[in-house]
Amino acid sequence: MYRLFHVPLSPFCRKVRLVLAEKKLEVELVEERYWEKDSDFMRRNPAGKVPVLKTDLGHMSESTAICEYLEEIHPEIPLMPSLPEHRYEVRRLVGWFDDKFFNEVTSKLLYERVNKKMMGQGYPESGAVKSGARAIKFHLDYMAWLLDQRRWLAGDQMTLADFAAAAHLSSLDYISDVDWRRSETVKDWYAKIKSRPAFRSILADQVPGFPPPAHYSDLDF
Repeated sequence: MYRLFHVPLSPFCRKVRLVLAEKKLEVELVEERYWEKDSDFMRRNPAGKVPVLKTDLGHMSESTAICEYLEEIHPEIPLMPSLPEHRYEVRRLVGWFDDKFFNEVTSKLLYERVNKKMMGQGYPESGAVKSGARAIKFHLDYMAWLLDQRRWLAGDQMTLADFAAAAHLSSLDYISDVDWRRSETVKDWYAKIKSRPAFRSILADQVPGFPPPAHYSDLDF
C-alpha cells in the first residue's frame, strides 16, 4: 500500500490522489503541515514540499513525476495516450495548469485566502486576489475553446491533463472561486469528471475553518 503525505486543498496533491484512485490503488493519506519544516518530513523531501509518495523504493516527490511513475508501474487504466504527439499534448496541458494556471490563479486565490491563514502569515493581499479573479476568466475561456474541439482537454480520452485541471479547479471550487456560469462547456466537463468514483475522496474533504459551499459535493451542481 502506498502512503501519501499531502495537504487536502493542494492541487498538486489532489492530482496524485486522483491518479491513485482512478487506478484503484490503495493509499494511506497523511496530512502534512509542510510549512513547519518538521525534520522527519524534510528527510522525506529536502525540498520541503508536498506531495510525497512513500513506495517500496522510498519517498518520491514532484507531482507530475509521481503521476507518470504510477502510469508506468500501473498501466492497466491508462491516463496517457499511446501516440507520442498525443502524450506531448497531455504533458503540455499538465504544465499549463501546474505552472501558468497555478501562478496566475491558484496562488492568487487559494493561497491568499486559505494558505496564509493556515500558515499564520497574515491576511490576503487584495491586489493578488483581484489579479487571480481576472486571470481565471481567461483560463476558463481557453478550456472552453479546447473542449469545443475535443471530448476531453487533450483529446478524445480522459487523461492526466483532465486530472491536473480538475485538481486546480476543485480546490478553487471549495472556496467558491470558480464562476461556472461563464461556460456551460467547462461546467459540463467538470460535472462529468467530478462524477467519477475517483473524485469521491476529493469531494469529501473538510478543512477546519473553511467549510465548502453546498454545491461543492453536488454532482449536478
